Amino acid sequence: MEISKFVAPEIIFGRGSLSQIGESVVRLGVSKVFLVSDSDVISAGWVDTAVDYLRAAGLDTVIFSSLTTNPKDCEVTEGAAKYLASGCDGIVSVGGGSPTDVAKAIATIASNGGRLKDYEGINKISTPLPPMVIVPSTAGAGSEVSQFTIIVDTDRKLKMSIISRSLIPDIAIVDPELLKTKDAKLAAATGVDALTHGIESYVSLAATPLTDIHALKAISLISRNLRRAVSVRSDMEANTNMAMASLTAGLAFSNAILGAAHAMTHQVDGLLDQHHGETNASILPHVMRFNLQACPERFRDIAVAMGEDVTGLELIAAAERSIEAVQRLIEDIGLAKGLSELGLKEEFIPLLSENATKDACLVTNPRYATREQIEQIYRNAM
Repeated sequence: MEISKFVAPEIIFGRGSLSQIGESVVRLGVSKVFLVSDSDVISAGWVDTAVDYLRAAGLDTVIFSSLTTNPKDCEVTEGAAKYLASGCDGIVSVGGGSPTDVAKAIATIASNGGRLKDYEGINKISTPLPPMVIVPSTAGAGSEVSQFTIIVDTDRKLKMSIISRSLIPDIAIVDPELLKTKDAKLAAATGVDALTHGIESYVSLAATPLTDIHALKAISLISRNLRRAVSVRSDMEANTNMAMASLTAGLAFSNAILGAAHAMTHQVDGLLDQHHGETNASILPHVMRFNLQACPERFRDIAVAMGEDVTGLELIAAAERSIEAVQRLIEDIGLAKGLSELGLKEEFIPLLSENATKDACLVTNPRYATREQIEQIYRNAM
């Protein structure tokens, strides 16, 4: 039997679980909290609620929210300087993938020094990070349980993938109540991000029986709940199921890594400052078609998880049903757009393709992809 490892933080899940944030931070021995969030989450009132719980636990808080949708290395540098000057000894994130990635990156620079790109790639962090508690406000990124942080390198105009077990938070608090304040477009985009995590981790070269369980569960939950979560934002059953889907997909991709779709979207997002989920929606079906021949059995499993009836179909025909199901879902939630509609110009494709070949996520793609093949996938997705 092959040896595999599965890593995860302590997880607190359920409606109202944000109330656990104070005692969770105290258990980690923190005396002063550096809280990372963004303007939208602050406006929604969730940061005030979190601060009240932290204060009730006897904790002072410093808030940092100078970040953008696709967080940048310069924002991390600013945040790390403020953390070091603040006297804080622990980090909390309340927000979506952007605040969480910034929180992890700040923790990395504050404890290890240097520049963020020094840690690009896999397992380059050597010094332990400050205690971290993550509270997601979206159902998509899965960063609350992952060993990833993704930050834009403003010089190279691409997203850096930093992957390390050190980036796994100590505690993840997943409260579906926080999803109520997302709009429909954000719910759709983050949902497709979670779906991409589930699909790419299931077909990953690093997939294991443990990651497979989480990946297929996520795919099934998203297929049955995303349309409802987008169309009826007040549906707490759908929101709760999407929160669980994001969590399980996060556990899957954190341990199985990802594939060509993420290697490619990282480049587009770094160039265009586009929402990651929308870029995934444009690229995912085309990457699935490219990868299908490498593991058709796995794509057949995905089709079944998405509710497709593949009884009596030949293997390839059954596998292709997974692509059709993904395309229908993307269309139903209003994200069926080509990359050109998102603002990508043909002239950028060669550079994006070259950068994608260097992305750590490409290593575990089930089919080897040359730069020329990646260029063609980009063109197919235009």
